[in-house]
Amino acid sequence: MSEEFEANTMDFLVDLPFATIDIKDDSEITDVPKVNLERSKENECNNKEQIKKRKKKRKDYQPNYFLSIPITNKEITKGIKILQNAIIRQDEQLARAMSSDGSFHITLLVMQLLNEDDVNVGIDALLELKPFVEEILQGKPLTLPFEGVDTFGNQVGFVKLAEGDHINSLLEIADAAKRTFQEKGILAGESRTFKPHLTFMKLSRLPWLRKKGVKKIDPKLYEKFIGHRFGEEVVHCIDLCSMLKKKQSNGYYHCESSIVIGDKNGGEPDDAELVRLSKRLVENAVLKAVQQYLEETQNKNKPGDGSSVKTEEADRNGTDSDNRK
Repeated sequence: MSEEFEANTMDFLVDLPFATIDIKDDSEITDVPKVNLERSKENECNNKEQIKKRKKKRKDYQPNYFLSIPITNKEITKGIKILQNAIIRQDEQLARAMSSDGSFHITLLVMQLLNEDDVNVGIDALLELKPFVEEILQGKPLTLPFEGVDTFGNQVGFVKLAEGDHINSLLEIADAAKRTFQEKGILAGESRTFKPHLTFMKLSRLPWLRKKGVKKIDPKLYEKFIGHRFGEEVVHCIDLCSMLKKKQSNGYYHCESSIVIGDKNGGEPDDAELVRLSKRLVENAVLKAVQQYLEETQNKNKPGDGSSVKTEEADRNGTDSDNRK
């Protein structure tokens, strides 16, 4: 389960709502009418109940879906594999801490979708996000250059984005996404500041390593790649992905829906990219059809309350009565 999560437990900390502070008057006025006192106590109780509900809602907030920008440029993925192998040669224990092939991506937003209805709302929100993204990009391609390596607290290793205007565009898109999904009533976002990055390893996948003394990613493991240029990714889509559902055959996350973005004139996706997008859409359609068929089959096989049998008998009786008439 932890392998599917976009970040470790600390990454999912969220803002707690501010409590309503009851400030007493320094003079301790006692001549307030009794009715007002009772009303004040009632309002205070209601406020406390609302605060408890908000805190419980936030406390139960556990992201299981996310918006993803897939990274598919072969130059970038090849460079990451070279980086991963270089680290593994120095410490073979870290092999299982590496992100798998086909799963490289940038996370724009994390969220909690508890059921199919929530997922459908999420898909609607993603579709509503598209015009905002197009407005931000103004018809220009969004190109992401990757250069250098860093970590979050020596726990999560990632390839960095080079500085440039593309950072501002990503921040604007992430902000628009958070606003769009939250306006739909979806619990989304994190308390930490959004920092776009391309994860290639996480120690949280191997908690048993701490018992063996491996508590952090040693900078010496990746020092040769600190200034390495991995390549550029031209963004063509944003996906709504599940952290927990089974990954696709190509190693990428289960994708519920996608929006295509980018330059409509000079930056059209190449043939390989179109094939990849088409394949993903077909796989998603097949998976949903199979899932729906299995659910319908299970519902049919479940022992009912006899209502369907009674309905059939009533229909037959009605038909016999009509025939006698």
